Order: sequence, then C-alpha cells, then structure tokens
Amino acid sequence: MIIKNDPEQFQNYLSDASNYKGNADSIYFPESEDEIVDLLKKFNKENIRVTVSGNGTGLTGGRVPEGGIIISLEKLNRILELDIEKKFVIAQPAVVLKDLQDFVEEQNLFYPPDPTERNCFIGATVATNASGAKTFKYGATRNYVFGLRIILSDGEKIEIERGQYFANENEANIRTESGKVIPLEIPNYKMPKTKNAAGYYCKENMDLVDLFIGSEGTLGIISEIKLKLIDLPKKVLSCVAFFPQEENALSFIDEARELKQNNSSFSKARALDFFDANALKLLRNDYPNIPILSQAAVWFEEDSDTDNADIIENWISLLNKFNCNEDSVWFAFDKIEREKFHEFRHAISLMVNEFIFQHNFKKVGTDVSVPVTHFRSFYYWMKETVDKENIDYVVYGHFGDCNPHLNMLPKNEQEYLKSKQIYVNICKEAVRLNGTISAEHGIGKMKRDYLITMYGEDNILQMAKLKLFFDPNKILNVGNIFDEKYLSSAYDS
Repeated sequence: MIIKNDPEQFQNYLSDASNYKGNADSIYFPESEDEIVDLLKKFNKENIRVTVSGNGTGLTGGRVPEGGIIISLEKLNRILELDIEKKFVIAQPAVVLKDLQDFVEEQNLFYPPDPTERNCFIGATVATNASGAKTFKYGATRNYVFGLRIILSDGEKIEIERGQYFANENEANIRTESGKVIPLEIPNYKMPKTKNAAGYYCKENMDLVDLFIGSEGTLGIISEIKLKLIDLPKKVLSCVAFFPQEENALSFIDEARELKQNNSSFSKARALDFFDANALKLLRNDYPNIPILSQAAVWFEEDSDTDNADIIENWISLLNKFNCNEDSVWFAFDKIEREKFHEFRHAISLMVNEFIFQHNFKKVGTDVSVPVTHFRSFYYWMKETVDKENIDYVVYGHFGDCNPHLNMLPKNEQEYLKSKQIYVNICKEAVRLNGTISAEHGIGKMKRDYLITMYGEDNILQMAKLKLFFDPNKILNVGNIFDEKYLSSAYDS
C-alpha cells in the first residue's frame, strides 16, 4: 500500500471540480478491502479523521478533507462479475463510470445513470445518488443498486442486498458479517417529491440499502457494488435544436415533458436538457456552427425499437410548432455522433469550471429542483435576480426534471460575495416551493449550511444521530452533509 506524508505530493487530492480546498496530513492508497479494514481499525482506535477520495469530479467538496488523513480508493478499480442472463454487474468503487458503461454495452446491456461528467468513480455516484440527463426517463442511481458491501468506521463489514433489510416504521436493525447487530432510528422528516440528492434518504418501512445510497461516505466506505442492468436500446436518436427565442425553447420542453407522460409516441424520451443564450455565446468559441441568432437550445434523446424516421417526424412536428428551424437542427444516429453531443453538453460545464479556477473562486452554481407547476416562474425569477446585480451567468441543465444549473461568473470579490447571497436566496425560494437545494450533486461541505434551510436543525440532528449509530467515534467524512457541531449535539442529546 502506498502512503504519502508530504502534502506537496498529493495536492490534487485537496480540492475538487468546485475549487473547494482543504488540507490533510497524509494519504493512503489501499489495494484491497482487507487493507481498508486495517486502516479503519487503526484510525478509529486513534480517533483520526478519515476522508474518502473519489476521482475529484464532484462539485460540492465532498471528497475534500478538513484535516486528518485521506483514503483514496483508486486502486480498487476492477469489474468483478457480469451476469448477462440476470442482468447485473459487480464492480469495485473506483471503476470509472464510462468504462463500466462501455464494458456492459459490448454485451448489449445498458447502465442508464449518466452524470454529465463520466470520468467519475462508480462508487462516488452511489455515494451521492448521482443522476443526470437520462434521469428524465430512467431515474437516479438509486434505482439501479442491487446491493453493496460496506466497511464501517470500526472495520466491521456489512453486505446488504435490496430486499434484505427493512425498517419497521422508523426502527431497524442491521447485522454485520461478524454477527454484531446495529440498532437504528430512521429520521422521520419528509423528503421533497422532486428529483433530490439532499441529505439521507429516509422514510418509514424503507429498504435499508437506500440509507447508504446518497450518504456521501458518512456511514461507511463502499467496497463493492452490485448494479442492475437493462437491455441496450436498439436505436437512439440524439438531437440539438436551436430556437430563436428562449420562450420557444421553454414551451417546447413543457410540451415534450407533458407528451412523455401522456402520449406513447414520446414515452421513450430519455433526456431533455436546456442551454440559455449566455451558454450558447460561451460555447460558440468552440462550436462556431451554432446558429448566430439562436437564443436557446435543447438537447434531447429518445430510445426506440423502431426506425429513426418515425421518431424524427414526431420531433420535427413538435419543433416546428415552437418556431425551431429544422434546417439548423443537429441530428446524431450512431454512438460516435452521439458522443459528440455529449461532449457539447459537457463543454459548458468545463468552461464554467475553468472560469472559476482562473478567478480562484469556489463554484457558485445552483443544483435546485422545484415542482413542475412552479418551474417556469421560478426560472424567470432566478434570472431576474441575477440580472439586477449585473453579474454574468449561464444557465443550462436538466429542464425535463426541472433541475436548472444557473452558474454565476463573478469577476471580483465583491461580485463573488453578491453571488453567494443570491445563491442562498435561490435555495430558500426552492425550498419555499417544496423543492430541493440539491437535485443531483449531493451536499458535501459546500452546501451543508443550506441544508438547514431545507430541513431545519431538529431534522439535521436526526441525521447526525443516524450517523452516530454507524460511526460513534465520528471519523468518517466528517463535515459532509452537515456540520460537525451537530454530531456533538446529537451525542449529548
């Protein structure tokens, strides 16, 4: 096992894609589950804080240490089993998402969860219940987790399959491999009905595997993952459509969303993403063929078992209804062409990240989601709020799921402080509308103060108590989801 004690040798592990920065004394690179067990036994006994590191693609500071040591899981990167007949794959946590998807597609199988950044580790996608554009049809990572192997802070191991352990209302027990029984009290707060990745997934009579999905490394370290697969779609249409007015694009999305729910001819639509005029302006440097007069664009995809010509006819009819010039529409019919559209979608995220790194600020980008009945008015309100402060911004995101990413681009410290306050106000408004402050990125360390706005301190204390059942010495990923002070309060209560 490699160990590095000089911070100069592991600077890359002290930040993530949000530009959140931290510090640590050393970093460990275990190569097996047994080595993780040995490390946790040692650090738990010595009360040394442990932060688990993924591939650094996160946007909330979740893998960034605030003291203590880092355990990087990057050596646990093997696909262990693929069962074509039963349609599942078993993988170690540091398998890269894109590699796993490519591997199963060679066998005509499909793993649908698809965060925009596909260089993330599969374990991190489970730890954050990651989602993305295809959530519009397929849902988030949670829907595809059959089972997990988890190492607790004291080195005890849990192997849990979906359907194995259930809560009895808000009480539950989990048994470790050694026979130790862990009694639990499940928090009783109500989660929003929108797409949501904020805090622990908790409800009465829940399947207990769901406690660990989205727990951001605070309850244990995932060492092995069993994932559900589905048949690879026979045909996929991918399209980028440009609109002369933003209103046209938003109305197109509204109707496409409604048709998907009510009309079988659009029922297989799997992605519906939006780009505003500012995003297109930024993208034109690398994509000069973006129509010059376009004020918005929509990227959409649809699975099909039939000929693409029928699908195209349906979509063209809908595009024409909202003043989209079909001559300027980009179509992709094979995987290579579709990958170019994925690169187009990812490019705007990379440009935003590059901007914040150049200006040395933390990212100020929303990951909110609100119910569809409020989405249009909420979207306009967000933009008006930023416009009033004359701060540059771009908007893109999964509008099919009412999940906009409004990224502010402050050029100086004064604008950055204004941007942070606007972000707070946006989170408060999303909560007021029965939405979430984090639809797909998790909470990490950057958003933990905003989680109080969403759930209140009493419910945060319930979350802290849940963590203490698994991690009584408070060593694992402390600072993720909620502030450390709530652990002390929960312990005393």
